[in-house]
Amino acid sequence: MKLPQTAEYALRVLAFMAIRKENAPFRASDLSQDTEIPLPYLSKIMRRLVQGGLLSSQAGHGGGFEFAQPLSRIRFIDVLNAVDYEVHPISCVFGWGGCNEQNLCPLHPFWSDIKNDFVSWAESCTLADVSAGRAPPSVPETRTEKSL
Repeated sequence: MKLPQTAEYALRVLAFMAIRKENAPFRASDLSQDTEIPLPYLSKIMRRLVQGGLLSSQAGHGGGFEFAQPLSRIRFIDVLNAVDYEVHPISCVFGWGGCNEQNLCPLHPFWSDIKNDFVSWAESCTLADVSAGRAPPSVPETRTEKSL
């Protein structure tokens, strides 16, 4: 599954910050260089993460970005929601526009397993896990794996 670039960058920059554990606020220019995210794009992402309550920011000398919550409270799904990534997509992978349990496309049972596993992953992993170097919890076996 490929994430949109904005979602990928948001996870990347927050993971970087979680691993570094700086005592001083992170400057956008340093984060841009260290994460290889273009500064104008990073600035927009950081503003959305501040608006989402995940980061706090302070302008001026000695300012920058810091976590607004403990790392254990910042789940990947919170990061994705802050940058408006649709974690529960309703579009149909088969191209029908939208399918559901009452109007199943041929790929719905398989794709819904993948979507559910993704949501479980995003809801269970936190930046504290990244900081501690913990592996993500196991994703339950899907129907497609069972049938193979």
